[in-house]
Amino acid sequence: MIIHLIAKPGSARNNKTGSWRVGKKPKFLQKNCTACKNCLLICPEGCITGEGKNTFNCDYAFCKGCGLCAVVCPVQDIVMVVEK
Repeated sequence: MIIHLIAKPGSARNNKTGSWRVGKKPKFLQKNCTACKNCLLICPEGCITGEGKNTFNCDYAFCKGCGLCAVVCPVQDIVMVVEK
């Protein structure tokens, strides 16, 4: 017998967790983007949005500043900048 456990969605969307950021945040230059969507796929918080070339952005209310998006960008169109 297989039992599937399905939990109700939590309130993560209501918890703005960007205040936990580590001092840097991604800046999307929107110059050389090829719309590969690597940043969108690797973001552990799912806070990157956009469709098409040069339209990707980050919702800083949820971004932790991990920098994975900048690391996987094949054209270095995302840079990590110091938080002000």
